[in-house]
Amino acid sequence: MTSPGRLDGRGILITRPARQAAGFARQVAAIGGYPVIFPAIVILPPDDRTALDRAQRELARYDFAVFVSANAVEYGVAEPAAWPAGLIAFAPGPGTANALAALGIGNVRQPTTTMDSEGLLALPEFATVAGKRVLIFRGGGGRELLGETLAARGAIVDTVDCYRRSRPEANAAGLEEALDAGRIDAVTLTSSEGIDNLWALLGRAARERVAATPTFVPHPRIAARAGELGFARITVTPPADAGLLAALLKYFATH
Repeated sequence: MTSPGRLDGRGILITRPARQAAGFARQVAAIGGYPVIFPAIVILPPDDRTALDRAQRELARYDFAVFVSANAVEYGVAEPAAWPAGLIAFAPGPGTANALAALGIGNVRQPTTTMDSEGLLALPEFATVAGKRVLIFRGGGGRELLGETLAARGAIVDTVDCYRRSRPEANAAGLEEALDAGRIDAVTLTSSEGIDNLWALLGRAARERVAATPTFVPHPRIAARAGELGFARITVTPPADAGLLAALLKYFATH
């Protein structure tokens, strides 16, 4: 067991994209954990910026702007100073809202139920949207639920891909070595795509080891995908970084 409120040297695998991984790693280290960063997703600019550039020029035409992730903020906001005063921004959770706030975009609406498209759709602002113009900033290939539902409710919806996700080109030899040496005590997974990429990069023996390691995910959808691949010790945590950290502390306080 570890000390209350501490991770006491436990190795925590962090698989989120590099920029977000660094922030979470600092939080893990601050409570005594040993972060092992292996970004399972690489975030890149879109191949074609035409739609994104047009959306950035025409922001004032919209009533609502939805950013699906902190990456959407980083790649989707061109000039924070040019953000229209009447344009209301939405975020699925505190990480994205904080990224907007860092650019000076405040009063961001967030879900109070679940931190996902379903949570956003439950917000009162989206209950009656007939005739409203909504711009959704997302990564290529994202879920269609939010846009399709808002359109069905009468909104005029434009979706712009402001970044794209890719599988890392680097091999996983260093991670496999850490798994072999028993330096990974817990795995954190924050997207289904990241799980698939991680699985594809690992060899058979490393897959078996990582699937047997206590695994912490912030959403049931991610847990379901991990279960399909054979992860056997999955904990669905409260949302956001705070939820992941709280679940890790609770687990290692009793194991």
